[in-house]
This record gives sequence, structure tokens and C-alpha cells, in this order.
Amino acid sequence: METVITRFAPSPTGYLHIGGARTALFNWLYARNRNGKFILRIENTDLQRSTKESTEAIFEGLTWLGIDWDEGPYFQTDRFDLYKEYAQKLFDAGRAYYCRCTPEELEAKRKISLERDGKVKYDGTCRGKELSPGDDTVLRFAADPSGNTPLNDKVKGGIIFNNEDIDDFIILRRDGTPTYNFAVVIDDVTMNVNTVIRGDDHVSNTPKQIQIYKALGAAVPAFAHAPMVLGKDKSRLSKRHGAMSVTAYREMGYLPEALINYLVRLGWSYGDQEFFTRGDLIEKFSLEHIGRSAGVFDPDKLLALNGEHIRSTPVSELAERLIPFLEKRGIHETPGPYLEKAVETLVQRSKTLEEMAESAVFYFSDTVAYDEKAAAKCLKPDAAEPVRVLIERLEDMEDFDEKSLEDAFKDVMEKTGLKLGKIAQPVRVALTGRTASPGIFEIVGILGKDKVIRRLSDALEFIESSS
Repeated sequence: METVITRFAPSPTGYLHIGGARTALFNWLYARNRNGKFILRIENTDLQRSTKESTEAIFEGLTWLGIDWDEGPYFQTDRFDLYKEYAQKLFDAGRAYYCRCTPEELEAKRKISLERDGKVKYDGTCRGKELSPGDDTVLRFAADPSGNTPLNDKVKGGIIFNNEDIDDFIILRRDGTPTYNFAVVIDDVTMNVNTVIRGDDHVSNTPKQIQIYKALGAAVPAFAHAPMVLGKDKSRLSKRHGAMSVTAYREMGYLPEALINYLVRLGWSYGDQEFFTRGDLIEKFSLEHIGRSAGVFDPDKLLALNGEHIRSTPVSELAERLIPFLEKRGIHETPGPYLEKAVETLVQRSKTLEEMAESAVFYFSDTVAYDEKAAAKCLKPDAAEPVRVLIERLEDMEDFDEKSLEDAFKDVMEKTGLKLGKIAQPVRVALTGRTASPGIFEIVGILGKDKVIRRLSDALEFIESSS
């Protein structure tokens, strides 16, 4: 059985965006599912727009997502001699010719073609002239004008392209650089790529590419054109829909497992299952389950799914991943029991690592910064007595376990005549600075006796100084 070979071939003219990441995932998952090979190729023939920074951003995004490659990265700019070699083969076989039409002449021809039949098509003026190469010439592919070019797409089904609609397109520009439709075929032929999975915006390029494969006597790969990803308003996905770079989601505290899960589900399904681990996806991915309808990117659904992945991740692993987000807040914590206990209290209420880090700050701060509204609501004069009584009770405690803490709060309730809520909320704000937090007993147990008493004393001083 032939080894499946797929590839991801981005242009380094910007960051790795959501649509590109999904294309990479589809190719990577299919190769891994079939025990095949996944190739990374950088299509950087656009010398003006391609940048080293964009290339590095692509590598960084793929690495964070856990998409590894078996070959590459290959760079098209390192392969110009190869393109010229294959262009010469086409020329020698009579399947390419030199054209000397000027840009002004071509523009005039385009206008005539548009007026005649509504299509932009080169009229073949230089075909048959047997011109020689020169600084003022391009090399055009001599397309087959008769019959049709069929495509048996693995997603879209059978498509028939009328060859009359395919003009003699340029394969080498005046400066000798290859055009996209030519370079991509030569790369796939020489890299033995036999499965091309890409967005359906490339469907219109396919008949031109198929003709090049056939002119070279090369095997035509299997094509699978996945539906585009749209925004919630069903327009083309853009930044306003949340389509930021992959690494931007990393900085916002998303887990790569969650982003992979969500991106693959934009156009691919496996029954009603929504939550997938990386292993699940490798095991179950197939081209047959890619749908024909466009996927709709919904940031709210991604956020909810990220929360699910956080809850399914071992606490020790979450603690490790949280450290960079704590460091952004000036907190330099090392992995260990204290950090893991703190994380465990925040897992159920955090949808991103950024949110978790913000909620965790109080565990690591020397002093607590009170939220203004929380302090105004809870640290009022009538809170002074229960806080003072609790401090006294805690100071007398030898054991600081959950049972002892419960008994301490009961004693405060009996002495003050207040219900637990009237005591717990001022204590919560005193310990965390907020009205929403993990359970009081959890917090007190993690912070420890000395830190709890110090924070309660600070809160009591704040209350008395404010009254």
C-alpha cells in the first residue's frame, strides 16, 4: 500500500492564522492516521512580502500546537534551479513557450477578452512564434485547449473543468522566478506528495495544476478541498471575528489541545462527539468525514471548550503551564505542592490560563489589593467584630485542618449571632480582595495560619481606618 504523503505549504507573509492552522492540522492528522509522512514547505517566492519574522511565527505556531513534520522545512527560494530545470523540460516537450507581450498589451487583451465573453484570458499571441528567452520574456504553459479536466475531489466530489476556460498561464516570470501554480506542482512531484488537502479557495487552481502534472507525465495526487472557515455573520473569517494568530491564543491562555480540538471540528465531524484529545483525533480523522459546508468560527464555543480541556488536564500539568502567566504578573513561583493546591481550587472556575493566573494572584501576594466595590460592600464597620473574633479564635488554634476551621467559624457565629454568609464575605474579601473566589475553607487551608491572620488583621485595620 502506498505511503500517504501530505504537506503544509504556507506563505510567510504574516502570522499562522486560524485557517492555515486548520489546513496544517488536516494534513498532519491524515498523515498520522495513515502512518504516513507530513512535509513542511515554505512558499516564499513572493520576495517582497515574505519575511523571516513570519517564517519564525509559522514555526512557533506549529510547534505550540504540537504539529511536527517528518521532512523540511523546505524553502522555495532554495529551489529555483529545480524550477528552471522542469520549466526547460516543458519547453523541450513543446508544452511551454516564451512570450514577449508587454504589460500594456496584456491589459488591452484582458479588456477585449472581458468584453467578448466576460473572461480574463490570454489570447495565445506568442504561441507558435518559437521565441527565445530574454529579459523581456516570460515562459507560458501551453495549456490543452480541447476537452475537459476532471477532478475527483475527496470532499467536494466530481468536478469537470472545461479546458477552454484555461489560458496559457505564466510559469516563469521575466526575472526567472516561478509562479504559484507551477512551483507548487514541481514541489509536490519532487517531494512525492500524493495527497493534497487545502482550502476550497484553491479549487480554481487545480485544473491548471493537473494539466502540468500530466504534461510532465507525473501521477496526479488525490485532492481534498476543505470548506472555508467563516465568521459568525457567515462572511470570510477576519480579525473582527476573533481570527487572530495562533500564538495570540497561546498568549491569552488557551491550551493547544483545545484549539486543535476546535479547529478540526470546523468542517470535520465524528458523530455527535465534540470533545477530542489529540490521540482521539489521530485515531478517528479521515477525509470522508470532512463536510462540504463552511465551518463557522465561534469564539464563545472555543472558550467553553478550552474550559473543558482545562478541567480534563492533570493539575500538576496545569501548574507548570500557569507559571508563565504568573510571571507576567511579577510572581515567580516554582512547581510544587503549594502551586498545585492553588490551581486545584481554580480549575472549575477558569476558562483560560490567563483567567486562572489573575484569580490566583492573591495566593502569592504579600498584601491584598481590595477591589473597590468589594471593599465598600463587605469591609464595613459592622464587619469589624466578626473579623476580630475570628482572628482571636484562629490565634488559639493548634491544628489548622478543615474540621478545626469549621469549628472556628461556628464559634464566631455563636459569639456574634451572625449567619455564615455575613462572616464569610468580609473574610473572603480580606483574604482575596474579591467577592468571588474558591471556597473559604479551601483558601484558608492553602494560605496557612500566619498568612490568614496577617490578612485578617490588615482588613480589620482597613475597616477601622475607614469608619
